[in-house]
Amino acid sequence: MAVSGRQKSIVFFLALGIGLVSIILLLYVGWVVLDWRTGLLIFFSAVLLTLIVSGVVLNTTFLVREIRRNEQHDAFINAVTHELKTPVASIRLYLETLQARPTDEAKRNEFYGVMLDDCDRLLATIEQILRTGRVGVTSRRLNFTTIELGEIVEDCVTRTRTRHPLLAGSLEYTPGPPITILGDPDEVRAAISNLVDNAVKYSGDDVSVSVRTAAVDKRYAAVRVKDRGAGIPRTELKQIFKRFHRVPGPAAARVKGMGLGLYIVRSVAKRHGGRVWAESEGPGKGSTFVLEFPVAR
Repeated sequence: MAVSGRQKSIVFFLALGIGLVSIILLLYVGWVVLDWRTGLLIFFSAVLLTLIVSGVVLNTTFLVREIRRNEQHDAFINAVTHELKTPVASIRLYLETLQARPTDEAKRNEFYGVMLDDCDRLLATIEQILRTGRVGVTSRRLNFTTIELGEIVEDCVTRTRTRHPLLAGSLEYTPGPPITILGDPDEVRAAISNLVDNAVKYSGDDVSVSVRTAAVDKRYAAVRVKDRGAGIPRTELKQIFKRFHRVPGPAAARVKGMGLGLYIVRSVAKRHGGRVWAESEGPGKGSTFVLEFPVAR
């Protein structure tokens, strides 16, 4: 149903553009054939021509935006399909293997571990999609409470170490002075986890990620996540926080994703009166993400 609506929008804009161009041609043909010489008619014709040109420009702009939305939507559908189908297929394969022939206890335990990991991956994908819907609802009330930021950051770093097979020292957390913020613990944890997970995933095989907390001008509590991974083109530093947006390139092909993580981070920061931004010197030069929350008064 949604796809049909977008197709109708594209057809409408194309038809509008063709119609406007046709009017321009008829206008000039009328000048030539009828030899309009009246100044009033020329004045109104010029006004009409200006409106038509403006309409063509607006029409083209809306059409390009609609095409980009379609591309992002298709990429999201493909990513979600992959993220859901792959673990399900893996679980089915291991279950069929267990059903088809007897296996020793060690092998069964290995299969169970793989299936549990796949279930965790499924749950993470579903939670990410559901969270995107929740943070997009501005009328939803947050469960504000006093939070010690350092404790949540440490918990997020510990969870990331558990989820990824990391070498010792590849993910370091340097806590700053104790800082208290007022926020929804679930949303704050989700935002920080997304930043730390992204830093690890986009670092490739040589993971070197540092996480720090600090106070900024006694007004904000900052979480800085720095990596030496794929880096980000400067033209993409703001675009990456848009929903479904992924930076094109080898890193996006290597790391599967739905383009929702940084959108969630930005939404959480905004709903808490904070801010988030990215810093990078370019592809291959790593990146730093800074997430700030107002300090509790």
